[in-house]
Amino acid sequence: MIKLCIFDLDGTILDTLSAIAYFGNNALVKCGFPAIDEAHYKYFAGDGRIILVHRMLEFLGADTPENYKKVSELYDFEYEKAPNFKTSPFDGIGSLLSELKSRGIKTAVLSNKPDNVAQDAVKIFFGDSFDFVQGAVNNVRSKPEPFEALKICNKFGIVPSETLFIGDTNVDILTGKNAKMHACGVLWGFRSEQEFLDCGAEFIVSNPMEIVSIIQNQM
Repeated sequence: MIKLCIFDLDGTILDTLSAIAYFGNNALVKCGFPAIDEAHYKYFAGDGRIILVHRMLEFLGADTPENYKKVSELYDFEYEKAPNFKTSPFDGIGSLLSELKSRGIKTAVLSNKPDNVAQDAVKIFFGDSFDFVQGAVNNVRSKPEPFEALKICNKFGIVPSETLFIGDTNVDILTGKNAKMHACGVLWGFRSEQEFLDCGAEFIVSNPMEIVSIIQNQM
């Protein structure tokens, strides 16, 4: 029986692709680099801001410590000022959360986005709909390491086998698998169905309410 659903943030509950691309390109251009087409950011994102910026600079053949420092500082400074910019919830997420709540299922967000930005974004768009929100913090191993996901289970006294980890990249599927949870890939986010098949997702959905069917079938 599923008693807890842990959601990724970017590309899973919030459509942030345009925001990530905007703030990424804004930082690049201010540092004298060309902007990168938004489509590439689907593959830059997913592993947190540090890797995002390195991937941006690697794409431009400019990944040096000096360039990383300048671009990452500008990216953080601008994004932190406007965590709701060019961002919106995916269709059906609100209805899904209401349905999960009505069934007594706990919900959490676990993101590789910096914790302060993740907290602000979830609060702006979902209020107190989630029971717990956790973003990336310094000196804590982020997804796909399982530790933070397991801490969420412990917080609610729910075992991993009763938890569904939901996300839009292989990072999320691997997090769920590493934590011995059920893992579900969503097709409305940043990546493809093939990526989920390649990393062994237990479930793949194209509509948020399909997650309810998964939960019913696990009862």
